Amino acid sequence: MRPLPFAILVALTLSVTPSWAAEQIMMPGTGDGLEMLRAVAAVFAADNPDVSIVVPESTGSGGGVTAVAQDKAIIGRIAVPLSASQEAAGLTSVSIIRLPLAIYAHPSSGVTALSSEQLVGIYDGSIPNWKEVGGPNLRIKVVRREEKDSTLVVLRATLPGWKDLKLTEKSKVAVTTQDSLETVLTTEGAIGFGPFSEIRNRALTILRIDGKHPAEPGYPSFTRLRLIYKDATITPSAKKFIEFAKSNKARQMYAGFGAIPDFE
Repeated sequence: MRPLPFAILVALTLSVTPSWAAEQIMMPGTGDGLEMLRAVAAVFAADNPDVSIVVPESTGSGGGVTAVAQDKAIIGRIAVPLSASQEAAGLTSVSIIRLPLAIYAHPSSGVTALSSEQLVGIYDGSIPNWKEVGGPNLRIKVVRREEKDSTLVVLRATLPGWKDLKLTEKSKVAVTTQDSLETVLTTEGAIGFGPFSEIRNRALTILRIDGKHPAEPGYPSFTRLRLIYKDATITPSAKKFIEFAKSNKARQMYAGFGAIPDFE
């Protein structure tokens, strides 16, 4: 079966929170996969009209962990593994998908591909202008993430030259996936990174790195999106949503967003 068209997913998303829903479940956490999870929640609500799954704006993986740990939310969403201490405190995680990570730029960059060496040069500040990598005479405006961000952690572990890379101080630190995305969308010469699922339908240039595109097999950089909960507080409706997130119907939707099912 072919993935649901993006326009249909958007339409469903707009109806994710019916006012008459008998039970509303907030699912705070990471901004990775935000649009995709909202679409999945909308389809779940269509099948289960007595339950509304609300996927709010990003509070980061840490925000999701804190909300569930402090019983402020039944389920949360994270893009990093739970620590041993978090598991000991009663938190459980369920992996649902792998999200390829993409390096993306404002179309004004005039560049569609970079080598690993060029990418390192851009992010350490030694390559300050797009003309040095085949683009126009335009200053490169680097958008980065905080050091503990799950995306940056993965890039450091998977891209050549990133393990000990000192990121240029002449850059903007985006605090969420959506912040990075919006900054690059609205800033000429900007470059950033984030989950492929969030940017694939935006007016951005997704850069090939060493000839590889995030949608192609063998692309090295991805993060895992997990749902978290506590056995002591999870409700039957929340359990039902987690099972739906691992279903064949959800699997088809993930493919439409360029994500890869990763059920444990």
